[in-house]
Amino acid sequence: MTEITASPQRFFKDSSASTVVAGFIAMLTGYTSSLVLMFQAGQAAGLSSGQISSWIWSLSIGMAICSVGLSLRYRTPVVIAWSTPGAALLISSLPSVPYGEAIGAFIFASALIALCGITGSFERLMRKVPSSLAAALLAGVLFNIGIEIFRAVEVQPVLVLGMFFSYLLAKRFQPRYAVLAALLIGCGLSAIMGLLNFSELSLEIAVPVWTTPSLSLAAIFSIGIPLFVIAMASQNMPGLAVLRAEGYQVPASPLISVTGIASVLLAPFGSHGIHLAAITMAICSGPEAHPDSSRRYTAAIWCGVFYGIAGIFGATLAALFASFPAALVLSIAALALLGSIGSGLTQAMQQPNERDAALITFMVTASGLTLFGIGAALWGLIAGGLTLAILNKRA
Repeated sequence: MTEITASPQRFFKDSSASTVVAGFIAMLTGYTSSLVLMFQAGQAAGLSSGQISSWIWSLSIGMAICSVGLSLRYRTPVVIAWSTPGAALLISSLPSVPYGEAIGAFIFASALIALCGITGSFERLMRKVPSSLAAALLAGVLFNIGIEIFRAVEVQPVLVLGMFFSYLLAKRFQPRYAVLAALLIGCGLSAIMGLLNFSELSLEIAVPVWTTPSLSLAAIFSIGIPLFVIAMASQNMPGLAVLRAEGYQVPASPLISVTGIASVLLAPFGSHGIHLAAITMAICSGPEAHPDSSRRYTAAIWCGVFYGIAGIFGATLAALFASFPAALVLSIAALALLGSIGSGLTQAMQQPNERDAALITFMVTASGLTLFGIGAALWGLIAGGLTLAILNKRA
């Protein structure tokens, strides 16, 4: 694909019912699969509802602007998403760090990403981290979230098991809608069991809340560096691979630069980072979006439009998830991450000579270890790197 800017007039001409539907499904998939992670992380850190809605607003507006702008610029279906594994990381690391320092760590990670794009060092840098260790790091970060569904069975067995089996059935026949099916069944069961509380739900427009950032080494090491590694390894690289697999040869550096700079600007409002999407990118760039590959960029633009609408009502989204029982929120988050955990473990164990190091990375990361104020994600990467160096050292 060449770098040809598409005009708004050309966009409406190229749009079709299938691209609008693909864009809506991509937005819905992104929100239903991981919005709960931000809500859960915000609650664990003691953030106010206003701060949580501002977090959602900043991510959504950033994704909307970047998805629309980049897709128009390159006439390529470029879908931007928040860092889902990054949000999972924050569930455990955010409560132990002052929020202002966490914002500083967000800026640090995003600035590193922007620098990688501007200097063109993205691919060279990621080659330094073995893919097996990056995959094990991702699986370890998500593991503790994934097992919450089995703990939730003890609290609400009917609700959780109903969601679990509906997920499996949908996965068998309509894999794309498995998470959505589990969410709908969970909502239905919660309503029947009287577990929903909409007394405080109202239609509200999100108001951005500024948090003055501050820097600390503890936050940089426990949040900033892991966010950077996770974003580059688990989102930017797979996202670019999805585009290339569909035949779109858009240059990587501008995509990384734009999303990194946007993340820096939006961090004070709560954004922990927006990056290239993988799953939702695949929805908008595949043949189901449109038979003509030159018109699929409109699906990504429609996805961005829906992102923007959802972001404007971020406060309502936050209040909506507060109305759900905790078991439902935990279960839908776990189900949404099963695929990522499985693929991470599969990739981590592929290379026999790196298997031990990947396993150590996974175990340390999943343990939740915190030492010297540094979280488990970075310790897992360090432990795996040392293991790899020792075991593979030439005699």
